[in-house]
Amino acid sequence: MSTPLDRTLTYRLHQLHKLTDADSQSVYPEQTGLSMSDGRCLTTIGTFEPLSVKELAEKSNLNKAQASRGAQALVDQGLVRKEDRPDDGRGVVLTLTPAGRKVFKRAMDMVNQRNEQIFGCLSDKEQASLSAMFDRLISHVRPR
Repeated sequence: MSTPLDRTLTYRLHQLHKLTDADSQSVYPEQTGLSMSDGRCLTTIGTFEPLSVKELAEKSNLNKAQASRGAQALVDQGLVRKEDRPDDGRGVVLTLTPAGRKVFKRAMDMVNQRNEQIFGCLSDKEQASLSAMFDRLISHVRPR
């Protein structure tokens, strides 16, 4: 017998994603002044800087057009610096500005608080096990 849809991993991951995104949609603007999409771009840049737009797209799970729009919105708000790549005249490098670092800290505090709310129903051991399982699943599914 096949697994019922509501017991499949992909269905349940999507359900968890939708439930957590719904809350984040309102929390991001309240706590950071940014849309969730711009906040995702800002936290990704702050975590992995310096980044190209292509790297931003890959790390933030956005398509390149979304990442480009998000980066430009953050540049326009003075939160991100966009400079030409010294080794590639067509590419750019994205880094946080001092103002961006302040918003990044608020955003990461919010992300960590949300993470604690979501995973707080699990023991420390369960959280560590789940984290390790996610790492294995991501590694297994990621294109080589």
